[in-house]
Amino acid sequence: MNRDWLAEYEVYLRVEKGLSRNTLMAYRRDLSSLQEFAGRSNLSLIEVTRDVVVAWSQSMRRSGLSPRSVARAQIAAHGFFRFMVGDRVLAADPTENLESLRPIRKLPRYLNKDEIDRLLRTPDPSTPRGSRDRAMIEVLYASGLRVGELVALSLAQIDPSLGVLNCMGKGNKERVVPVGAEALKWVNRYLREARPALIRKKQSNFLFVSRLGRGMTRQGFWKALRTYGRQAGIRKTLTPHMLRHSFATHLLENGADLRSVQAMLGHADISTTQIYTHVTQERLRKIYEKFHPRA
Repeated sequence: MNRDWLAEYEVYLRVEKGLSRNTLMAYRRDLSSLQEFAGRSNLSLIEVTRDVVVAWSQSMRRSGLSPRSVARAQIAAHGFFRFMVGDRVLAADPTENLESLRPIRKLPRYLNKDEIDRLLRTPDPSTPRGSRDRAMIEVLYASGLRVGELVALSLAQIDPSLGVLNCMGKGNKERVVPVGAEALKWVNRYLREARPALIRKKQSNFLFVSRLGRGMTRQGFWKALRTYGRQAGIRKTLTPHMLRHSFATHLLENGADLRSVQAMLGHADISTTQIYTHVTQERLRKIYEKFHPRA
């Protein structure tokens, strides 16, 4: 069966990255351009090589596209191939270290503690679905998992007695992440009361299951989270990845060291984690300007 890799990547961008409709359309347009270019050589997207990417970039320049537009298209391709490597479809990213790539790092969006509290109180834990969703949101905020890692958790990967979970992250790398007592309380309640009602007589090794007894999907959880965000009065466009950003930001704000946060997030390079220090520095600057009499 031929899979639509562009459609799968678009779901990832919408669910995990929370990109706007216009941005998604731009990504789709750029990647469709690469797909069409590769197709002239009878290559699919997952068969694209570095030479093909370079030739594609050159053809865009010759067609009169601005350097900014070419760079944006290259960044779209880079993101797509990184996604494919992360999902172990490809062994290497053909755009890696491409000379003209200049991605712009944006500060991550996150929820403040009041917003987190309102969000957590929104699901109705007296229902199986609400109990499951409360447990999932608690675990996501308590552990900083990616949503793909969350929905892939099996029953064997969490140990409530030790307060840790084993997670299989990007690049098939396993890491151990601590989970707080509050999140574990809700997981135990879900396992005791809600999961049996959801799964009924079916069998599943997934920790979090749907009403059909199957494992939860990224998109299914994202839709539920977005609904809870609206109900909680959160004006930001809520995504699962925003809870991961909130986890990291709140740890650093409360004195956690960068290396520990890096390990918990599963970042291979600490420079990826360092972006959160800009968030905390920006917040300190705003506090200074608000409260210092001569700011």
